[in-house]
Amino acid sequence: MMANLFSSFDPSTNWNTSINWTSTLIGILIIPPSFWLVPSRNIFLWNKITSTLHKEFLTLLGSQNKTLTMVFISLFSMILFNNFLGLFPYIFTSTSHMVMTLSLALPLWLTFMLFGWISNTIHMFAHLVPQGTPPVLMPFMVCIETISNVIRPGTLAIRLSANMIAGHLLMTLLGNTGTSMSMYMINILIIIQILLLTLESAVAIIQSYVFAVLSTLYSSEVN
Repeated sequence: MMANLFSSFDPSTNWNTSINWTSTLIGILIIPPSFWLVPSRNIFLWNKITSTLHKEFLTLLGSQNKTLTMVFISLFSMILFNNFLGLFPYIFTSTSHMVMTLSLALPLWLTFMLFGWISNTIHMFAHLVPQGTPPVLMPFMVCIETISNVIRPGTLAIRLSANMIAGHLLMTLLGNTGTSMSMYMINILIIIQILLLTLESAVAIIQSYVFAVLSTLYSSEVN
């Protein structure tokens, strides 16, 4: 039972190779051709989303970092695409694995920390002690702020993967009970599954947005 429950999160295939990870790259094949087609409602909608994100990230980073917003928009797009791919049957959800999410969060955090401590050392030291902190509490605040900075990549990665796993497990558990239900209960189960799928679609959008916004906030702190 447990093996079947977590089989959708297994990247290996029948040939004992982790070919399922290649689903992460499907966007490279699908997204670019859409820009060569006649503009449609989907493209207009996506352009509206990216322009809105660009303006929002620009307010967090400052007007002098216009090109940097494209990095976080690309990060948002990649996570969103992989989250939505996982909602389709028989497609591996790469963002449900810590290997994937930590590979995104850790390099970003390391880059921000190295840039901040090398270029803006005094500014980074000032961040360790919030303004107005009593002198007695300063050593404790330094420890607390240091710990909160160190665990940032872990919280980013765990938040994304845990939310992806939770919804998929709930849908799998409900789906496995369908074989032992009556026809009346199956109809109710289908309605519940549709509602859960709608909720998971919202979670896929929200979690990719949260990941991108938090990464933008961490970047703005080192400037």
